[in-house]
Amino acid sequence: MTQSEENYLKGIYHLSHAGRASVSTNAIAAHMETKPSSVTDMLKRLSDKDLVDYQPYKGVTLTSGGTAQALRVIRKHRLWEVFLVEKLDFSWDEVHEVAEQLEHIASEKLIDRLDALLDYPDFDPHGDPIPDKEGHFKTREKRLLSTLQPGEKGVCIGVKDSSSPFLRFLDKNGIALGTRIAVLEKEEFDDSMAIQMGEQQLQISHQIATNLYIKPIT
Repeated sequence: MTQSEENYLKGIYHLSHAGRASVSTNAIAAHMETKPSSVTDMLKRLSDKDLVDYQPYKGVTLTSGGTAQALRVIRKHRLWEVFLVEKLDFSWDEVHEVAEQLEHIASEKLIDRLDALLDYPDFDPHGDPIPDKEGHFKTREKRLLSTLQPGEKGVCIGVKDSSSPFLRFLDKNGIALGTRIAVLEKEEFDDSMAIQMGEQQLQISHQIATNLYIKPIT
């Protein structure tokens, strides 16, 4: 597997909601920031390796083998993110680009030892599940903060947007995994929210609320 092939499989997996739905060539091109013609060439290569089911003008889905390969790359990426945060004191907005490079290391022995060193984490620093060696991962109840109503509360367990600017915004405002959030008010006009976090109150936009995953609590 080349790095480019691994990146395509991972991208198709994310775009297809866990590999189950068909993804268009244009969607892949936008995600990979390349030309549709280049995507078509790659899909033909992956199809020849029985990693995708590609039908021109009808989109592409991952085969079982393609899904397994995508999950291996995702597993490595998320384990490296945990390592960078827990062992090397990177902040959660710094780790994605470094993990993008480390995820292509082929040694399964290294990744198994990395997993053991980290005590087999279930989730990465952004709250995303980490697949195990067989491609299985844990799920948990979660809702977007934007779906909560005044009086409801929960614990932040993940982010939908893991871009550096968004994560820096969360750091600046004291929002992290494990933060308890209570919804105080919700504006009818634009769905912005007033939230309570400990002693702190904060007004956040609808865009912010739609990028925070919450585990509701009573």
